[in-house]
Amino acid sequence: MILFTKLHGNGNDFILIDEYEGEVVPEVGKSAFAKRFCDRRYGIGADGVLFVSRSRCANLRMRIFNSDGSEAEMCGNGLFCVIKYSVEAGHITLGRINIETLAGDMAAEVRKDLGGIWVKVDMPVSEPFLELELAGFKVFALEVGVPHAVIFVDDLDLPIMDIAPKIRFDPVFPMGANVDFVLVEDGHLRIRTYERGVEAETLSCGTGTAACAFIANRLGKVGEKVNVQTTGGLLRVYINANVFLEGTAEIVYEGVIR
Repeated sequence: MILFTKLHGNGNDFILIDEYEGEVVPEVGKSAFAKRFCDRRYGIGADGVLFVSRSRCANLRMRIFNSDGSEAEMCGNGLFCVIKYSVEAGHITLGRINIETLAGDMAAEVRKDLGGIWVKVDMPVSEPFLELELAGFKVFALEVGVPHAVIFVDDLDLPIMDIAPKIRFDPVFPMGANVDFVLVEDGHLRIRTYERGVEAETLSCGTGTAACAFIANRLGKVGEKVNVQTTGGLLRVYINANVFLEGTAEIVYEGVIR
């Protein structure tokens, strides 16, 4: 019997397994577990599985396995979900915390506001970024814990599932990349993201939000405080010497896998 919690950050949804007191899903089975239970017809349904455990170097450790079974280095909305759950479970308290991920330790500020838990995360943005021509588009490539390909467009009503895989699987990205399509409107952004590992468009991508805001800022398209409207909801990015992503998460339900 395995207890799980279903959460989402702006519609980017996850199955969370609490391994704070010890391993629940054996290491050799974590990938298969994600593939099986992320299936939206034969499983619980999710973009990925989050595993929360103790850390020797931070307040918590987060691991994320995508719905195809691959392990990702980091996930912004996943981080919000882990922190939301861990505050309510008593694993951490409000204030400044650090979360261990494969992309390094993520520093965050956690507060209770507007009726929920809000998180502001210092995002690991790579600079300088690259400018490429791929599949007929100008692409800005950078890493925000995971690889991203950012494309500015005049209209978001485009066939993402036809375009994005050509860029996601381009050899210039040896580990693959999330592909973000960005529309600038009145100093703010609207985005759609195709995520590697899910191999589809998701309702929101935290690292993609940070990537798009950072590139837009560096190109002079937006200022230092940017509202980013994803398909699933609103995220905020603050850019100075560092890049901070702010958002929240919601617990949908708890259940038991027998």
